[in-house]
Amino acid sequence: MKNVSQETTRVGWIGTGVMGLSMCGHLLAKGYGVTVFSRTKEKARPLLAKGAKWADSPGAVAASSDVVFSMVGFPADVREVYLGPNGVLASSRPGTIVVDMTTTEPSLAKEIYDAAKVRGDIHSVDAPVSGGDVGAREARLSIMVGGDPEPVAALAPLFEAMGKTIVRQGGPGAGQHAKMCNQIVIAGTMIGVCESLIYGHKAGLSLETMLSSISGGAAGCWALSNLAPRILKRNFDPGFFVEHFVKDMGIALGEAQRMNLPLPGLALVHQMYVALQANGGGKHGTQALMLVLERMSDTKIGESGAPTPG
Repeated sequence: MKNVSQETTRVGWIGTGVMGLSMCGHLLAKGYGVTVFSRTKEKARPLLAKGAKWADSPGAVAASSDVVFSMVGFPADVREVYLGPNGVLASSRPGTIVVDMTTTEPSLAKEIYDAAKVRGDIHSVDAPVSGGDVGAREARLSIMVGGDPEPVAALAPLFEAMGKTIVRQGGPGAGQHAKMCNQIVIAGTMIGVCESLIYGHKAGLSLETMLSSISGGAAGCWALSNLAPRILKRNFDPGFFVEHFVKDMGIALGEAQRMNLPLPGLALVHQMYVALQANGGGKHGTQALMLVLERMSDTKIGESGAPTPG
């Protein structure tokens, strides 16, 4: 397997949304030659302006790349990108490493891995990430990797350009299982953050002052530091789309059912996010769970963080 280097390794990138745009940008900044494809070419314009080349399909990306990354939306998108007639595997050459960084089904990661093996000397790796839009922009993502040791090791320079915590979890699909664990924690944490703000609001506290205390204690976490301030500003713009989080929780619940494992907390939060999505909140960020809790408690948090009429 060839060593990865800026001089010789041709990188392909598929998907230039909220996360993918920044992640691919870091590879360009490191000096890698990059070919990109996105369903909406306009979203790739910033990368093209920095020197990336455009391809008209996932297969065309693969045909001109030694390593292909994807960061798309849903399992159906992943399946089409890799297994479709104009997909990555149909056009990859022997020795290519393909890396799906989308959060998707562990079983689909294993299916792609098996299909890559059938195609020949193609190495498939699943590598979902955590850290949101901020982590993507600042190259501080946590990357959870599943796949064979040799290709995972070869990818180290590329992963290190995008993230700070890179851990191989095991074989194919293991990265996706680790991401499900991550999403379960986020679901429980997000409802805790929102409920604490509702409680503090009803108790008449200055929410900024309250957060300055609890953020430095045992309650301190990424969501409290990064998303609670957005809630106080009524900023529900996505670092991570609600519709994607609903998808992730659904995958986790499906895997849990297959393992005969009850996850009542996740099931409750999933239903609340489904309600948010049904009321038009699918394109909001995960912090918009607050909108559901505000309706349930007949209140609203004002921009100042002080109590306001519901």
